[in-house]
Amino acid sequence: MAHSKDYKDSQLYRIRHSTSHVMAEAVVEKFPAAKVAIGPAIDDGFYYDFDLPRALTPEDLVEIEARMHQLIKSKEAFKYEEISAADAKKLFKDQPYKLELIEGLEQGGVDEDGNPSEEKAPISIYKSGGFTDLCRGPHVKNTSEINPQAVKLLNIAGAYWRGDEKRPMLQRIYGTAWETKEQLDEYLWKLEEAKRRDHRKIGKELDLFSTNEEVGSGLVLWHPNGAMIRHQIERYWDDQHMANGYDFVYTPHIGKASLWETSGHLGFYAENMYAPISIEEQDYYLKPMNCPFHLHIYKSSLRSYRDLPLRFAEKGTVYRYERSGVMHGLMRVRGFTQDDAHHFCREDQMPDEIDFVLDFSMKMLKAFGFKEINAYLSTKPEKSVGDPAMWKAAEHALEDTLKRMGVPYEVDAGGGAFYGPKIDLKVNDALGREWQLSTIQFDFNEPERFNLTYIGEDGQEHRPYMVHRALLGSMERFFGVLIEHYAGAFPAWLAPKQAIVIPIADRHNDYAYQVAKQLKENGLRVSVNASSDRMNAKIRNAQNEKVPYMLVIGDREMEAAQVALRRRNGESLPAMSVADFLVLAKKEIEEKI
Repeated sequence: MAHSKDYKDSQLYRIRHSTSHVMAEAVVEKFPAAKVAIGPAIDDGFYYDFDLPRALTPEDLVEIEARMHQLIKSKEAFKYEEISAADAKKLFKDQPYKLELIEGLEQGGVDEDGNPSEEKAPISIYKSGGFTDLCRGPHVKNTSEINPQAVKLLNIAGAYWRGDEKRPMLQRIYGTAWETKEQLDEYLWKLEEAKRRDHRKIGKELDLFSTNEEVGSGLVLWHPNGAMIRHQIERYWDDQHMANGYDFVYTPHIGKASLWETSGHLGFYAENMYAPISIEEQDYYLKPMNCPFHLHIYKSSLRSYRDLPLRFAEKGTVYRYERSGVMHGLMRVRGFTQDDAHHFCREDQMPDEIDFVLDFSMKMLKAFGFKEINAYLSTKPEKSVGDPAMWKAAEHALEDTLKRMGVPYEVDAGGGAFYGPKIDLKVNDALGREWQLSTIQFDFNEPERFNLTYIGEDGQEHRPYMVHRALLGSMERFFGVLIEHYAGAFPAWLAPKQAIVIPIADRHNDYAYQVAKQLKENGLRVSVNASSDRMNAKIRNAQNEKVPYMLVIGDREMEAAQVALRRRNGESLPAMSVADFLVLAKKEIEEKI
């Protein structure tokens, strides 16, 4: 897992890395025959992979953690040493996973965890107490720098060696470590809150979506409640795109093999595509992206410099091969709808066009309640196409936009697409977790491959520039992030049911239906709970459904032609007329509160 340089240089990183070694020492003490694999620090903690004689249990974690506390208190020092490959093989002769890593280090191009490395480093080890590990560090000087009250083992998971499903399945122990107990307590609270907000759990509770093995793994079924929220998202998306100069297009779900050869996908992206479909002895592929189709729409007419910029937008469903082990609810699926757009412009228009799409993307994300947006400039990857000079020019163009607009950013070295660099926009949700959503990609490759041109003011043919843009990313993933951000309590403008009318007794039912009819005529999504349940039960059910507005009707409300408003957070407002409620609700809906 890649980390920012600041994090890798931090004391917290050293604490976590060192704690993973302490954990490994405790595991090897308990299981002397253990085969150890890798144990890095990660974003919120650490893990270590083991090949053990039996399956671990939760009780084992309690025992291992207790032993870790003892080892930490013993102030074990971390001692660094560089050794030869031959000595390393002798030292780890009974550890097959370490021997494989040593062979990789001999050849160069990897580090001690088997990750790609640009330079060949010496083989190094760290010793602490009775445990020795193949490791580059960094570590704390000794375990007195680790606070045992700020260490917690979290769970056990399975993990294939080197991430390859054809290799052995190992047991992975996840843990976390912080500098203070207060930081640990806050983190553990966030973990519990994340479980409560899990979009799969809430999706089932609110009847939003489902997946079904008979339908197929990674294929989402949108239920009426979820589809209503998606409809509201798409309505707003459509309105904003129409108001900002986009033209809508629709494209097929499959394309001929030659299309994907021209685009470069079969050469650079084939592992993410499904097997071809044979139609009349020609191969077709399910589309993993929409861009080649948009390029052909551009090519369908002679374009003039006066026509540019052109902005084609599509909510196009694409299909990408994902391994069964990595699919996760709505966040990682095999079929999803990408809100794609492609901008075609002249060279002199490029700065303004990138400025526009960045500003537009950020405004759209903020409209859905995301206030913290982080930008990343992703540069040329190892596997890429195109002139290196063009890559540099494109990276500078994107960076200039970020600087010109005053948007703070970090550089994600090597994180670009194979056809060009990009700006990634990631949002922080209500728990401070970061989610990748928008991508703005510069592409100088596809216009060349598809021979796109326009007639310039000089009467000659010129090559247009192109910008890819996925704003929400995909409807599925974006919906999953929204569910977790709001914990299912969507703002009124998105809620599948905006209001529910609750008559206290049967004699109030007729008036309740009159109120509901008036609300529906004014565009609200509303229902009536005329069941025989007691009022408190009806309110509790509405709160469980996370309905924004509950309108309670009893004798006084009916006589005064009013409603008593109760919000889902428990706040009660004085009785008001239906007209006054409509003013309040419409204002909050329009302002997207």
